[in-house]
Amino acid sequence: MSSDEALASLADEIDTIAERLADRSLELLRGAVSDPAGTQAAATERVVTRARRSLEKASSLLRGLGDER
Repeated sequence: MSSDEALASLADEIDTIAERLADRSLELLRGAVSDPAGTQAAATERVVTRARRSLEKASSLLRGLGDER
């Protein structure tokens, strides 16, 4: 496996985790909407969304490495 293939594989794994975080974020939002006092769920959702965005950025950076060479 070449270095580019290894990085693409890691990017795929990161994408999978980002998708799982997106799913969890939606669950937290549903919980916050159904419970008006669910401020903790809303706060947690914001953190989960930030983590997902960071992973998406990392995946994009790894995929872009092959373009820079």
